[in-house]
Amino acid sequence: MGALKYAVVGVVVAVIVVIALVLLLQTPHRAPLQYVGSPSGYEAFVPNGQTINYDGHTDPIGDLILNNGTTIHDVVWDGQYTNTIIQNHNQTVQLNNQFNGEMLDFYVIKGQVPVEQATINGHTYYVIEADNINPADIAGFYTYQGWVTNFVEAMNTPGTYAAVLPGNSPVFQWENLTGTVAYQTMLYKQYNPYIYVAGGAVLVQSNGTIIPYGVTSSPLGSALLNFATPQQSYNSSS
Repeated sequence: MGALKYAVVGVVVAVIVVIALVLLLQTPHRAPLQYVGSPSGYEAFVPNGQTINYDGHTDPIGDLILNNGTTIHDVVWDGQYTNTIIQNHNQTVQLNNQFNGEMLDFYVIKGQVPVEQATINGHTYYVIEADNINPADIAGFYTYQGWVTNFVEAMNTPGTYAAVLPGNSPVFQWENLTGTVAYQTMLYKQYNPYIYVAGGAVLVQSNGTIIPYGVTSSPLGSALLNFATPQQSYNSSS
């Protein structure tokens, strides 16, 4: 009887140890908060469609593009706008499938981004602590997926300005990728104006290159309204 008692106790202890190890592996191990990017620059979180359970809730995973062009992978967006980003991205993927598009939504932060390195299930992630960002400094955009890095670079380049294409702009008729993207930004807006609040905008670079884009309804921070609600029109000669 005594042997059985000790055997039962041994099994219980073993189970407790296993549970403790599992919880230890699942608990994020965090490094101190740090700020990346430039205080006067623009950085962008680009979701990739994956999510992770972090601190008991679901967060989107993606890349963080810094103002100098550096890209940080395995980034988690945690805090305000988490559900909005997931919803916006899912809608963009759905419309890409429906219209054979290649649009990608991304979220620009004006100024430095608070990031915390965390180990989750044995993998290292860089967690954006979004609750430490002023909501006025965050806005969502969408453009051709291959141009997101160019978009961030253009935002951070002196001489770049935002403009809107008139409804009769010949850019919408261009038979190239620029024309296609310009048209699709308007198409997505017309299909779901609750998520896509504006389309047909362009970043105009000093060399004359334009990057068509659209704007999401949320987040829509006031510090980025010069890009989200451009006041001047872009007139193309052809």
